[in-house]
Amino acid sequence: MMHRTQKSSVFSSCGAWWRGAKRNFVMAFPLAFIFTACTVGPDYHRPDVATPAAFKEAGNWKPAQPGDTAPRGDWWEVYGDPELSGLVREVADANLNVQVAAAQYRQAIALLGVARADYWPIVGTSFSATRSSRGTGTNNTTSGSGSRISNTVSLSLDASWEADLWGRISRNVEAGQASADASMGDLGNAVLSAQATLVQTYFQLRATDAQLRLLNETIEAYQRSLDITRNRYEAGVAARTDVIQAETQLQSAQAQAIDIVAQRAQYEHAIAILIGKPPSDFSIAALETDLPAVPATPDALPSELLERRPDIASAERRMAAANAQIGVAESAFYPSLTLGASGGYQNSALANLLTMPNRFWSFGPALALTLLDGGARAAQKESAIAAYDATVATYRLTVLGAFQEVEDNLALLRQLDQEAVVQQAATASAKEALELTQNQYLAGTVSYLNVITAQTTALSAESNLISIANRRLVAHATLLKALGGSWYDEIKPVAE
Repeated sequence: MMHRTQKSSVFSSCGAWWRGAKRNFVMAFPLAFIFTACTVGPDYHRPDVATPAAFKEAGNWKPAQPGDTAPRGDWWEVYGDPELSGLVREVADANLNVQVAAAQYRQAIALLGVARADYWPIVGTSFSATRSSRGTGTNNTTSGSGSRISNTVSLSLDASWEADLWGRISRNVEAGQASADASMGDLGNAVLSAQATLVQTYFQLRATDAQLRLLNETIEAYQRSLDITRNRYEAGVAARTDVIQAETQLQSAQAQAIDIVAQRAQYEHAIAILIGKPPSDFSIAALETDLPAVPATPDALPSELLERRPDIASAERRMAAANAQIGVAESAFYPSLTLGASGGYQNSALANLLTMPNRFWSFGPALALTLLDGGARAAQKESAIAAYDATVATYRLTVLGAFQEVEDNLALLRQLDQEAVVQQAATASAKEALELTQNQYLAGTVSYLNVITAQTTALSAESNLISIANRRLVAHATLLKALGGSWYDEIKPVAE
């Protein structure tokens, strides 16, 4: 657990002044104006996070310094898909989660304005007209049971201003500014998350297009095999079981195609929601092209990429806000000084109210200090310290989680690259085996069960190849999100 910084020398001077002021109460008021810049509570310093000197799965690294305002670029452009690029650009304006985060950011800015308003005096005006009665102390029945009726008309202008003796206001502003910055990080994280989710979902949809295209081609091939088998059966050179097996194989592929269509519809609906549209009003045409190639991953990644992660910046700024709240809680142990002024006109009638004889004014300071509260202030301070410690743990967890995400996806990409090479070879072998088995069946040297097995193996191999390509693209997009955006503006990738 990190140790918060000690109170500043300014705070020590403030404390010494307060101890002296309690002994000499008369001197407290003029000296209060001198010490309006005193600020109690610990000054904020970002805590250290135990981070590795280098990625196990990549090159050199250093601990992150939040820099979420750095440009991320249109990182999705690396995939070279105009339709994908058009959809991603809609996210920042149309995604509903982004709109929620944007509204929360505006709310945080407004609350910062509320905190800053405490620096300024409060000025108000009032007008009142009252009619009152009080007893005269005699029992005079002719004068209305001994009561006296009076009228009072008043018009006044009032002002009050609290001196920021111990930095309560400045700490509140500090906390408000940090909270607003954290909300800005939340907004950036909402945009980045929605963009990455859309990219991942889009690739999954395109993978279903590829799978459906493969199944349609396979269904056509199975239909040809069934026709050949039926002809052979009618010619008396094939058994009825061969026809049934061919029909089963065809129907199974048709069922898989129906399932793929249902999956594609779900991905299409998810994309519609991501860009803020009803699923019934949105559709994406199927493509007949293969999945895009996975962009190359560099051997080394500069540290400033992770620094752009908005969730890290948001967690860091929440620590600053929580630290400032400790100062706010600390200031409750010291007196508050309020300067008040009031002036206006008061008379028993509205007529001739605004005349010099009816004028009144008042001005003076008010010093208030809580002497006994049953431990409430101490408990509030402990609560603020505990809240700060929680934000420190959250920040460290966020940073370590970011390292884990990068490590996971770097390792996954490397393994999938190797798996894709092996699967490509397996697919080629399965296609060759299927061709040989079909020729052997036509020659009568093997049973149709061998053909069924070869067809199933070939379909599974090609389907796995598409699945690996999809997983590589999704992992690549997840890596870009984990790094806070594209690295392509900073470094040149190593060619595959």
